[in-house]
Amino acid sequence: MYKCAKCGCEEFEQDQMRATGGAFAKMFDIQNKKFLTISCKKCGYTEIYKKKSGAASNIADWFIG
Repeated sequence: MYKCAKCGCEEFEQDQMRATGGAFAKMFDIQNKKFLTISCKKCGYTEIYKKKSGAASNIADWFIG
């Protein structure tokens, strides 16, 4: 169960964030870093967690995204 570390609220929103990492990814604007975000609905405090992704997922993202 989620409980906000800042205000104690138990309601949250979950989302995904992507970012580039490394020179090659930055040069070709490949967003190969994936993060899960959990945000408190009351105060907006957000925690960011790194998501694991394999090579196959990164290749699929290149063609899809």
